[in-house]
Amino acid sequence: RKNIVMAGLPIRHGFSVQAEKLGDRNSLEGKAYQKSIKEELGLNTEKPVVLVMGGGEGVGSLSDIVNQLYTKLTTIGVDATICVVCGRNEKLKADLETRDWDAIAEKLSTDKKRRRLFRFFGRKVDKKHMQSIENTYQLATETADENGKKGKGDVDVVGLGFITNMPEYMVAADVLVTKAGPGTIAEAASVGLPVMLTSYLPGQEAGNVDVVLESGYGDYCEEPIDIAKTVSVWLQDSELLTSLSMAAQRSGRPDAADEIVRDIGSQTVAWLKLNEA
Repeated sequence: RKNIVMAGLPIRHGFSVQAEKLGDRNSLEGKAYQKSIKEELGLNTEKPVVLVMGGGEGVGSLSDIVNQLYTKLTTIGVDATICVVCGRNEKLKADLETRDWDAIAEKLSTDKKRRRLFRFFGRKVDKKHMQSIENTYQLATETADENGKKGKGDVDVVGLGFITNMPEYMVAADVLVTKAGPGTIAEAASVGLPVMLTSYLPGQEAGNVDVVLESGYGDYCEEPIDIAKTVSVWLQDSELLTSLSMAAQRSGRPDAADEIVRDIGSQTVAWLKLNEA
């Protein structure tokens, strides 16, 4: 074991750069830097940002998640920007830009909750936890209704193509919605970004879900409606969002790649010197 060195997952150097500039995203300096990045990206600086990534998700599933996020945030009166990374899927990007969001919100707000009857793979649902989310969301809905804000959340949906500045978008974001890919999770943690996981590849990615849940910087939901309600509850609870962010920051290793290279280099030099002797 003395020859084994524990290191974080190596990720792109851009995350190390952004992590250093951002610092603690919950501090005044961190918030100011996040605001400057939002301005740089052309995003509304007064709205929280939900970054949605498809990864291996089918287009239909990703689309359903975005629809539910828009509807649930609008319903409880939360202003937000939803950035959807479409990659090279130009059809999805164009569809998001022309979608009738008001019609979708009206339809989904009256639809009964539907669950898939079965899954070949999936995790057991924590019914108590989901009931707590449901209760909190319903309370938020009632409060919005009393305050005249129900259905009046100002939500923007921005379709993004293939982007090369993912570190900046993760700094700008307040919540990341994604599948449980190890690289994406490590990147989010490096900049203290809370994560909502939506799916995983059986076997190789199952443990990634456990890492996020046990480290306390995110949650796992499979149903689009549950994903949307949970994220909506997070955005209404600044203390909870801060707690999730701090947990992510504690787990993050933004300099893992540099540390690995330095360690390999130092070991190599040491062995060369021994051989010369």
